[in-house]
Formats: sequence, C-alpha cells, structure tokens
Amino acid sequence: MHWLQFLLASVLIGTTTLEVSGQSPSKPNVLFIAVDDLACTLGCYGDLLAVTPNIDRLAARGVRFARAYNQLPLCNPTRASVMTGLRPDRIKVYDLDRHFRDQLPDVVTLPQAFQAAGYFTARVGKIYHYNVPAAIGTDGFDDLPSWHVRINPAGRDKLEEDLVFNAEPHRKISASLSWLAANGEDDEQTDGMIATEAIQLLEQKRDEPFFLGVGFFRPHTPYIAPRKYFNLYPHGELRLPFAPADDRDDIPVASFAHNCPVPNYGLDTPTLLKATQAYYACVSFVDAQVGRLLDALDRLQLTDRTIVVLWSDHGYHLGEHNGIWQKRTLFEQAAHAPLIISAPRQSGNGQICPGVVEFVDIFPTITALANVAAPDKLDGQSLLKLLENPSMDFDGHAVTQILRPADSRLAEPVMGCSIRTHRYRYTEWGEGKHGVELYDHHHDPQEFDNLAMNPDEQAQAVIELLKPLLHAKASGATPTTPFNPERL
Repeated sequence: MHWLQFLLASVLIGTTTLEVSGQSPSKPNVLFIAVDDLACTLGCYGDLLAVTPNIDRLAARGVRFARAYNQLPLCNPTRASVMTGLRPDRIKVYDLDRHFRDQLPDVVTLPQAFQAAGYFTARVGKIYHYNVPAAIGTDGFDDLPSWHVRINPAGRDKLEEDLVFNAEPHRKISASLSWLAANGEDDEQTDGMIATEAIQLLEQKRDEPFFLGVGFFRPHTPYIAPRKYFNLYPHGELRLPFAPADDRDDIPVASFAHNCPVPNYGLDTPTLLKATQAYYACVSFVDAQVGRLLDALDRLQLTDRTIVVLWSDHGYHLGEHNGIWQKRTLFEQAAHAPLIISAPRQSGNGQICPGVVEFVDIFPTITALANVAAPDKLDGQSLLKLLENPSMDFDGHAVTQILRPADSRLAEPVMGCSIRTHRYRYTEWGEGKHGVELYDHHHDPQEFDNLAMNPDEQAQAVIELLKPLLHAKASGATPTTPFNPERL
C-alpha cells in the first residue's frame, strides 16, 4: 500500500476503533530515546561498574527486556530495521551507505504511522543513521517523510575534534579507539544540546499528542564527555574482560569483524583501560541527559500520558574474546542491546522480562500501546502481553545477521546469520561454508566453547533443530520443524 493511502486509511481505522470501543479520544505521547553504540553497560542490566541512576530509574518504572536482540549490529541497518519494522533482508540494507527507501520507496515508518493518527512527530539528534562525528549538525541519513520537525544541534565536541586523543592515528576517530575528557558543562556538548532542544519541544507540544525521537550520539567513538564523568571511573577499578587463552581457537575467521583485524588493535593494557574509562564516562553522560528528559516529563505533568522507549541500536564490544572492540559481530555482546519500555498504567511496570524479543517487535508494540494503526506485514510481533505480564511463558527467538566484508583473512564477503533462543545461540557464516557456531548459554554465557566444532550427540540434535528454524525465521517463512522451547 502506498504510504499516502496508508495515512488516509489509518485515520479512518483509528477513528472507528475509538468509536466502537468507547475509549477516550486522548492519545498517549511517545518519547522515543535512541542511544548510539550502548551495550548493556547499565546498572539495571547488572553492570556493577556503570553509574546510570536515570536509566535505572526508567527501568524501575517500566519493563526492562533482559533478552532483546537487534537485527544487524551496525548503525544504519539496525536503525532502518527498527523504524520500518522490517528485517534487513526485506529492506536490503546491510551496510552504511544504502537507504531503505531505495528498496521500498513507499514503506511506512513508525513516526509516519503516528502522523496518520494525528500526532506531531519530531526528531532531535540521531534516530536514523549519521556518520559520526562527520555528520553531527546535519540531517545525516535521515528520512524526510518521517518528521514534521528535525533539529540537528552541534556542540563543542564537534568544534574540538582536534583535541581528541586517537590511539590509532592511522584510522579516523570515527572508527578508532579515541576519546576526550572535555572541559565545560553538559549543555555545551551535542548530546546536552539535544536534551535541551527536546525539552523545549516537550514544553511547546505538551497539550497535543506527540511522537518525539531523541537520539544521543555517545557513547559512539570518539568517546567525548565532560571530565567529571571520567572521574567516576578510576583506572584502578577497571579490568579488561576475561577470556581463556585459547578462546579464539574454535571460532571461525568470519566471526571476527574486519574493522578489528588484530586483537585489541595491538594496543597495550593501559591504553585499553583508558578507552574503557572513556566509554563508561560517555554512558554516564548520556544517562544524565536521559535524566533531564525524565525530569521534564515529571515537571510538565506528562509522565502519566507518555510512553517512554529507550533502546540502543546494537550492543558493543569492550575487549571480549581476547580483544574484540566495537560492533559488527554475532556474539552476544553485539547482538544483545538494551530495551526499556515504560507505558502508563501497564501492570508489568517495574518488572524484568526474561523472554527473547527482537527489535523488529518495537514498531508493532508501540503502535499497539498507543492504539495506532500499524502497516500490514511487519516482521515483528506486539509485545503488549509481555508488558502486562513480563514473566509469562514466551516462545521467543531472535535472528541477527551481519555482512562480513572480504579482507586479507577472508577472500569473499560472507553473510553471517545467528539465532538466539532462551538457551542457545546458533550461527552460520555463508550458510555454513565459512563456519558454524553453537553456544549453550546455560553453561557458557560468555560463549567460550563452540559446541559446533566437534558436536556430541546432544549438540548435533540442537543444530538439527535450530538450522531450519534459523533459515525460516530469517526468510520470514513458517518453520517446517516445530519449535520446542523446552528443548531449546
């Protein structure tokens, strides 16, 4: 359906639904918060190091999804997938330079669905893809039909890039371990300015229904935050992640991202710990900006009328598996990402949902919460029942994929595809041609032991169950082999 036709049909559907159900015509607002490159390095996700009182506060009054998985751990594809509710194979976006409308020019995005229901939609900062830091202050790789208003602040972090320390000077600061403990206050930084602009919109639009996308750029590299946040993480309290010395021996070459060609980029431990400190400093800096937004909702008496969604585009590596950094892998640290939804009057608020969910579920969930018509044939499912009862039995499984470019270690580009169930992660590279992985998270949550390397009878049985499920789920087809959650 053409998106203009969808807008007209949605208005009629929404009106009819309200008239038939007798529901109040008032519409809940949506505050849609995206954080760039944020792993589950949050207190509410069990990170003992993270100082994140505000995101923790949001989790305490919403539902924290403990096992939420993105569709492709790279900025542009995952954001395009979230905002269209479609898997990467539907929109044909696998890397940084393709727009989803090249494949589906008439697709209806999440904010467009809210526009059709009479909402004001606005974006401040990074919701769709931006090249960071080059595109800060511009519209980036945005989608014009999604928004009534677009605001693109640029702070002193953009102006002071010459002060950034680059541990790998042969690489751009956008892709290297690079950081700056900045002088000045929060509101001088781009993310602080984003919070300020968003609060002004909340004040201006408090009396009409709004969908407000607020996208923070940190902790994406370069790791820049005011110096006071660096002081929260003294070097002596930091450690690199543990891994057995032989951890990489049973991992296929394709599993290691091309942009991290040698373990730890060949950097020494003190430098890596400084990078770790800088990353966590950015996490706490962004947390403070989230706190400003939550305080504004309270002050403006909007909290009880606003759905708040906080998500990161993907997870992030900080040295796991003896030296993986950043993203572009199918390990748990990259595929797993934070997702918190706080909705007024939901009975599950304040609880943790242990079920496996996917980021393509965000679109149908938020539209269902707001009683907004969603497009047909979205790839995800509404999580409304989990928001009401987070601990219910839930037969969930998630598919994440990544296109691994060719390099000196891999002669051809390879698509990797992984399925995560409650217990297992099963991964194929090039449909198995370039390697297979199986990890049992009940016994091996850090994914150190690849059971597919020399599978015993039980591991082989699991592979035979997960292989067709992975292929069917990735293609959108119905699995021919019934899924048995008790076994997986």
